[in-house]
Amino acid sequence: MALRLELEGKVKRRGTGRKTRHRKIAKAKPSRVLIVARRGHSSVADRQEQLDRRTRERDEALEREKATAEVLRVISSSPGELEPVFQAMLANAARICEAKAGNIYRWQDGTLRLVTTHNTPPGFADFLRRTPLHATANNPVGRMQKTKSLVHTADLAAQQPYIERRDPAIVAAVDLGRCRTQVSVPLLKENEFIGAITLWRDEVRPFDDKQIALVQNFAAQAVIAIENARLLNELRQSLEQQTATSEVLKVISSSPGELEPVFQAMLENATRICEANFGFLQLYENEAFRMGAMHHVPPAFAKAVAQREPLFRPNPMSPLARVVSTKQLVHIVDFTHEPAYQQRDAGAVRVVELAGVRSVVVVPMLKEGELIGTIHIYRQEVRPFNDKQIALVQNFAAQAVIAIENARLLN
Repeated sequence: MALRLELEGKVKRRGTGRKTRHRKIAKAKPSRVLIVARRGHSSVADRQEQLDRRTRERDEALEREKATAEVLRVISSSPGELEPVFQAMLANAARICEAKAGNIYRWQDGTLRLVTTHNTPPGFADFLRRTPLHATANNPVGRMQKTKSLVHTADLAAQQPYIERRDPAIVAAVDLGRCRTQVSVPLLKENEFIGAITLWRDEVRPFDDKQIALVQNFAAQAVIAIENARLLNELRQSLEQQTATSEVLKVISSSPGELEPVFQAMLENATRICEANFGFLQLYENEAFRMGAMHHVPPAFAKAVAQREPLFRPNPMSPLARVVSTKQLVHIVDFTHEPAYQQRDAGAVRVVELAGVRSVVVVPMLKEGELIGTIHIYRQEVRPFNDKQIALVQNFAAQAVIAIENARLLN
């Protein structure tokens, strides 16, 4: 009996040992081969991911370089022309930055004025052409002008100017332009705000740093293109003015004693170079004016001038009366704002309603400080004349005085 119990105890202990070994085998760690295989698989996946990322970054960098090279090529092949340069900038920026559309603006007379669009919805483009963008403390234009820094808006429709203030420009951008995420980069010339490039998406998805850097690069190139165009245009204008002056002097020398061809040459060259629609020259004598010559004057206005008395005295409120009293030129940005027109002076009404006059420059012809005539240059749009254009008309006025004196002596 004791021997049997002893044997059963040994069997139980043996069984217990086997179960323990089985449990230990079940809990054993994975083999070193399996761990190495898993680590190898993870390492290969990581390396592939890094390779894919670097390939994407390389391709994106090449695309940015190609875009920059294309814009530089357009700049070099279009000296003095800004529209093809701006179009190339917007097309490349929108493509690479995955933007829906973009605009370029110039800062003029305290507002941003649209100059070039790319894929801008027609309704929004029409709004921008009619309504220049004003700078306020709450809109991107104002922040750009004040800080001289870019403005990146994640969701324009979530901003107070759209939700609460209902700023017309912001509302138009969201509702007409389908603008949600927007980046606006200022054009700066010697830290002076001269315009802006704006790109936007029709979804809420911010632009990344590299995309913004590309737009900033284009903005710098746009400033260079604008400056190059200005210098080239000034050079062309200078050459044109010299040629025009030479032509007038030639007419004076070849027509001694004859004033009509001299006056016609002056008016023709002055209107052409000053980008005016028409002009005329009047002579002043006995405190009254008479017409000396006309160029491209609208027929209805020319007929009205022919029907009036040969000699006339200007209304005291008229620009011509100011020239008589001050012996100084008069430059009018918009003739419809003149008191003479607003009070319905007959002469002022004829000028606006028969000739369509808006911007005007009137330059006196002076001989030893005495007024002997005036040269008038007119535009049928509100667009002031620049200093060089006015200087050209003043030069012609001085030559006209010389021609008149020569004719007097000869006759």
